[in-house]
Amino acid sequence: MRTPLDDGIKGYRSYGVWLRQKFAGKRVFKVIVDAGFTCPNRDGTKGYGGCSYCNVDSYIPSLPRSLPEIRDQIEQGILRARNHYKAEKFILYFQPNTNTYAPVQQLKALYDEALSVCPEDVVGLSVGTRPDCLDTEKIALLESYSERVEVDLELGMESIHDSTLAQLNRGCPHSELTTLLESLVHSPLKLCLHMIFGFPGESRDMMLDYAREINRFPQVRFVKLHHLHIVQGSILAARYQKEPFPLFDLPGYTDFLCEFLPELNPEIIIQRLFGISDLSLLIAPNWQLSKSSIQAHIDRAIQQRGVIQGSQLQT
Repeated sequence: MRTPLDDGIKGYRSYGVWLRQKFAGKRVFKVIVDAGFTCPNRDGTKGYGGCSYCNVDSYIPSLPRSLPEIRDQIEQGILRARNHYKAEKFILYFQPNTNTYAPVQQLKALYDEALSVCPEDVVGLSVGTRPDCLDTEKIALLESYSERVEVDLELGMESIHDSTLAQLNRGCPHSELTTLLESLVHSPLKLCLHMIFGFPGESRDMMLDYAREINRFPQVRFVKLHHLHIVQGSILAARYQKEPFPLFDLPGYTDFLCEFLPELNPEIIIQRLFGISDLSLLIAPNWQLSKSSIQAHIDRAIQQRGVIQGSQLQT
């Protein structure tokens, strides 16, 4: 017997479905670009060592790591996506570190070079950054590209609680994010917020409050949900190995998502429900399943429990 899930109908607004609708059924694939940026809390501007949970190598695929030139990364990434995933259109994703952490003319040169590769099939530019590394000039630059491609501005929210952000060596209070969001109400940029669930000291209610906070900003188009990973080379790894603290297992994280999604604005598109990490660097939690198996487990639970994004939203 077929279920709605078999037909691609889910209890939440899926990014994959949105992409197919947006680009006339074409298979769209993100190509990760590593432009060699750093972060202000790594280079001493705001601190050293980076955010305590972060080892940037844990989420960069081996291909961009091995190719220093942006053009080579994109050409090889597109070729691989065509061959392995039958991809037809591409979004260039400046992911590692803080991708607006440079003078605006340097950023323009980088983005221009990237968008000059395979322009007939590149349909999007996605730029991951921190709220404290943007200004009016950089925003205007990103907005200028929206005339020819979709431009996603991915902002690291991580937590909404300043006590947590301070413990994480984030160097960026939540107010900097909210101030930026308020300034982008009429921007053509597609805003995406990245968050992490399971930080030490945060209760379930504190994490559910993320949804209520995000709902205050209708200009937010996308979210990325991520459970906390402990990865080698991070500050948090040393703390965890000395004195382990609770982390989500897959059933527990699934239960949490089934509470979180009904609280989230149903207009928001979910780019990701969970994160994955390089297994050679991952300390915990290791769910010992493939990405597709984790996705299927969560989707089945959402369907079986009748979870609907936004169904508990207070009006």
